[in-house]
Amino acid sequence: MEIEIISFGQIAELINNQKIDTTGITDTETFKQHIENQFPALKSMKYKLALNKNIVQENTEIPNQATIAIMPPFSGG
Repeated sequence: MEIEIISFGQIAELINNQKIDTTGITDTETFKQHIENQFPALKSMKYKLALNKNIVQENTEIPNQATIAIMPPFSGG
């Protein structure tokens, strides 16, 4: 399965936008564990995931060729 990762803010300094081939990653919780193992600094950061432009609130199945954005906390105004 291929997943495109897009990162923003200080997370972009850790993770460059990239495509990864991830066998065995089928949901957002597994993805989060995988990415935190690859980039341990993420474990101490707050961030949200967006799957195909939709912010993920709970564990969600990841389709093939998905795009996942990793975003730091933000506020609007």
